[in-house]
Amino acid sequence: MEHSITIKQGFDNIRFGMPVEETVALLGTADEVETIDNAADETTTVLRYFDRGLTLFFEGENPNLQCIDISNEDSTLLGEKVFELGEKEIVKLMVRNNYCEQDIEDELWGERRISFGEANIDFFFENDELLSISIGQ
Repeated sequence: MEHSITIKQGFDNIRFGMPVEETVALLGTADEVETIDNAADETTTVLRYFDRGLTLFFEGENPNLQCIDISNEDSTLLGEKVFELGEKEIVKLMVRNNYCEQDIEDELWGERRISFGEANIDFFFENDELLSISIGQ
């Protein structure tokens, strides 16, 4: 089953800005729930759906969806099955769709991150294999 990533909007029918309750109504109970207290007296609620390859981050006084980490290999982005592409192919896909400014960094833990700030999207690779995608609004 194909799952669609929509830049700055969400994943399938999950949309940024949705409250936790509405998201759980769509996806069911999360496999794991974590609450993180941030330094600025803010709380982040993290819902993990292991079988779906999704981690959802909710923030704010009335927590709403701010970020999605995706490792679902059936995901598409801009019409392409993105987990079948290597680094160069993903960069070409983004540039072809007018997301040209990129930042590349090798993380301390060994992954390579390619970020496209104007799309609020990060791609994480290991040995040219896409491991996960992080999207925000």
